[in-house]
Amino acid sequence: MEERHKKILQRNRINLVSELEPLNLYDGLIEKGVFTHDMIDEIKCSGARRDQARQLVRDLETRGSRAFPAFLECLKETGYHSLAELLQNGAPTVQIQPPTPIPVDRPVIQPLPISPPLVPPEEPVSPVPKPSTPGRASPEVEYVTLKGRIRRDSLQSYRMEANPLGHCLIINNVEFEPKSGLSNRNGSNVDCDRLERRFKALNFTVKVKTNLKQRQIRQELSALSKVDHSQYDCCVVVILSHGTEVSHSRFPGAVYGVDGQFVPVQHIATYLNGQYCPSLQGKPKLFFIQACGGDEKDTGFQVSPDEFEPPVVGADDQTDAIPVSSSSDSLSMSDEPDARASLPTSSDILVSYSTFPGYVSWRDPKAGSWYVETLDRVLEENAALHDLVVMLTMVNDEVSQNQAKGLYKQMPGSFNFLRKRLYFIAQP
Repeated sequence: MEERHKKILQRNRINLVSELEPLNLYDGLIEKGVFTHDMIDEIKCSGARRDQARQLVRDLETRGSRAFPAFLECLKETGYHSLAELLQNGAPTVQIQPPTPIPVDRPVIQPLPISPPLVPPEEPVSPVPKPSTPGRASPEVEYVTLKGRIRRDSLQSYRMEANPLGHCLIINNVEFEPKSGLSNRNGSNVDCDRLERRFKALNFTVKVKTNLKQRQIRQELSALSKVDHSQYDCCVVVILSHGTEVSHSRFPGAVYGVDGQFVPVQHIATYLNGQYCPSLQGKPKLFFIQACGGDEKDTGFQVSPDEFEPPVVGADDQTDAIPVSSSSDSLSMSDEPDARASLPTSSDILVSYSTFPGYVSWRDPKAGSWYVETLDRVLEENAALHDLVVMLTMVNDEVSQNQAKGLYKQMPGSFNFLRKRLYFIAQP
């Protein structure tokens, strides 16, 4: 795009972001060759309307000399005549004054008391009748006596009774193209087999895709988002690949296709959010990422010998970061650290990472990764008893006690925006 056109877009960005409904423009921009379907899908993954409009304007600046006049044509065709005229004349931004707020009568909301009321000792306390979901004994509301007081526990559980529970997509990238500069991920097939068996045992329909390029990863996620999930209760995505640290506004990190091009985790999660995949609204969307979050290596800190005894692990453990130089012990790893941004709330999404953002993730070439091996075992031993968040805490604790090459540590974690407890197996 010509520099003068870029400056016009930049000067008028506030107006464009405030007024545009990007959905009205996508078809026209594709027909005129400004963007491809995949590019539009990526813009849609930016978030809400304003986020998409902002990303659309940014991407227009990279689309060649025909992009600006084609954009003007699309504005006129979709009724944005004043915006088209503003851009065509190259006028400076006209500040849009916000409308005068209309007073609205709102009910006064009284906060709940911090301490529950006392119950006289002579009064018996009995459970309050409440509706319950078949097959789930986990109460919606119950009263518990604690030293003469009543505690109200209103944390609910997700409905997890569909048969099957839902779809599970596993993307297993093992063999990377030479031009990518990324090493093959020996041991990843062990991880893939483990999780395929585990999620089948948990009553998911499992689909495994191997050695996908960036474009193919996006295509698989897009196809999954277009499935009708209305008869299911959950959806799971597992990605086993090399990873890196990138800037983000929701979820940190990115995973690589075998062609060396990455997909940000925040885009991966957005494919299944309530806006992009309506049939999963209100249902848990779970993402398990076995990949490096960056190139930093954690050497840990000293604790009391009574705290734990570090397990013995293999001397040939590898990381899933980007290799930038060869090394006999596979420890010379690096990628592109970038700025971290704040996280807005994303309803009913949980992203579990094999390692803390910015750090490497360790994998044994024969036995598989620390994280997946532990996750598989914890799910097998505890899914009948505990909810997912408790089990992931168990995984964090166990993996944190491992040690690579007698020196390096690893700390898994998750970004949890679930609203309820999640039990894979109905509680007795």
